[in-house]
Amino acid sequence: MPILSNDMMRSIIMDHSSNPMNKHLPNGEGYDKVHMHSDNCIDDLDIYFKVEGDKITDACFEGVACTISLSSTDIMCDLIKGKTKKEAEYMIEQYQKMMHEEDFDADVLEDAIVFINTSKQAARIRCATIGWNAASQLLEDKK
Repeated sequence: MPILSNDMMRSIIMDHSSNPMNKHLPNGEGYDKVHMHSDNCIDDLDIYFKVEGDKITDACFEGVACTISLSSTDIMCDLIKGKTKKEAEYMIEQYQKMMHEEDFDADVLEDAIVFINTSKQAARIRCATIGWNAASQLLEDKK
């Protein structure tokens, strides 16, 4: 895992928040959707996955969210596209372990590693995991 400075992590988070590439409605049919919201923040998101066979072929989201939720969900969508359901479930599990300060496999998290310090701000954990929780629910619904 490359060592990122706090400034580099902040830059990645701000880039995904300011220019979220995956924030749009789905293009076409065949998407599953989960609605997520937070009682403690402005987060109110619809997360969409398109699963064909065993692969996640597309992921996107729409709604309003704070910087942490927006960037975390955008990064999650980037990382999950093209993965098998099993690979995605493993990635989600590792992200959740990181959020809860457990041992985790950093190699699969790529840019999501920028949220490694989120656990130090307990109120932000929900923001950083809202999209990931939706992904887990969407994959569970596909079983």
